[in-house]
Amino acid sequence: MEQLDLLPIELEGVSQERPLIIAGPCSAETEEQVMTTAKSLSDKGIKIFRAGIWKPRTKPGGFEGIGVEGLSWLKEVKKETGMYVATEVATAKHVYECLKADVDIVWIGARTTANPFAVQEIADALKGVDIPVYVKNPVNPDLELWIGALERINNAGLKRIGAIHRGFSSYDKKIYRNLPQWHIPIELRRRIPNLPIICDPSHIGGKRELIAPLCQQAMDLGFDGLIIESHCNPECAWSDAAQQVTPDILDYILNLLVIRSEHQTTENLNELRRQIDECDNDLMDILAKRMRVCREIGTFKKEHNMTILQTGRYNEILDKRGAQGSLCGMDSDFVKQVFELIHEESVRQQMEIINK
Repeated sequence: MEQLDLLPIELEGVSQERPLIIAGPCSAETEEQVMTTAKSLSDKGIKIFRAGIWKPRTKPGGFEGIGVEGLSWLKEVKKETGMYVATEVATAKHVYECLKADVDIVWIGARTTANPFAVQEIADALKGVDIPVYVKNPVNPDLELWIGALERINNAGLKRIGAIHRGFSSYDKKIYRNLPQWHIPIELRRRIPNLPIICDPSHIGGKRELIAPLCQQAMDLGFDGLIIESHCNPECAWSDAAQQVTPDILDYILNLLVIRSEHQTTENLNELRRQIDECDNDLMDILAKRMRVCREIGTFKKEHNMTILQTGRYNEILDKRGAQGSLCGMDSDFVKQVFELIHEESVRQQMEIINK
């Protein structure tokens, strides 16, 4: 497991119970829009207000943020509502401007996380400062790159650090704007158990109707909180209009959440876990037996000067096991992926035999 020197992200007046909620518009657009949204969210009990001041856009020509002027609006939010304020930083200059404006929390965006030079620049700018910093996952599904960004911030002396899961970009857009790939933040939690991880359902879903189910999924997976885009008039938003919700809708979504215990267990659950362990042991025995047979096949192929890869046989296995998995109540693509990995290990072992 990775070793980071971390402290809890504790903010006076903010409950430590799950879920931590950070909410506000994608972008600070006008002072009126910022204040109206912030006051509505504050009335709903939200303690941390987010708003983008600088907006990295995929293509030029779009709204790229109001800039430094918007920081004065965040200061006014703090003064008028008592909320903490948070925004994204992508350069050292952004960091210095946020510190001058007394911003409480900063986060590093997905595009920035993907660039170690940019992350190091931000880390250097934050040296000697005690401020909570959240790091979004990089745009591509690279856990090491994500952990590397967290380590750079931690190495700069910051200890109140968290991660934001906002999904991963994909050329093949289907349901989601960014694929959740939940197994990656789950592995991050395994590698750094004391790291707070919050979910960004707005960027994963890309559509406001997906926010509620994604919030519930995140809670069911044990995430510590949610960062959600909320706008007083989402349809007229200057950026990401489709994925923002009104403060009223946000309040409705949060009130519907079921927050399950992470730690409570029962004797029945322990028994079921014991059965899982038995199944896993059986799987290992069966895989070991299968690999022994594969090595015998490798020996046969070597003796008869045959190639290792028999494409027809491989396709037959994938199609047959995929269909069999569906009949057993499993996703056929999942079963195919399992057998692709098994086949990869089988080929590796046969290569060792043939090349001896």
